[in-house]
Amino acid sequence: MLETERDIEWITAALKDFKKFPESAQRKILVALTDAAQGVTSDIAKPMKGMGPGVFEVALKYKTDAYRTVYAVQIDEKIWVIHAFKKKSKKGIKTPKQEIDLIKKRIKLLKEMLK
Repeated sequence: MLETERDIEWITAALKDFKKFPESAQRKILVALTDAAQGVTSDIAKPMKGMGPGVFEVALKYKTDAYRTVYAVQIDEKIWVIHAFKKKSKKGIKTPKQEIDLIKKRIKLLKEMLK
């Protein structure tokens, strides 16, 4: 049995970046976010290492590109989409440091805002 569905909220900058993704990539990621809202972890989502509990990364390979969307499930009663970006790293699967730093900054700001 599924949990009661939770609302999905977006940090404005994350939504703006997400809207730049190809439409079919957006649809696939939205399915993963909807799964999270229903208490299910999508097969394209995984816990994001180094971010603490409850932070997940949706990783989507789409044609020749890679799209990432990061969400948190333990900040609030909602699912918070923290960041969305097209991965440009030339160094394998590792998330670039500037993206990690931005995610950490946004999580900190979000927690302060929701106090």
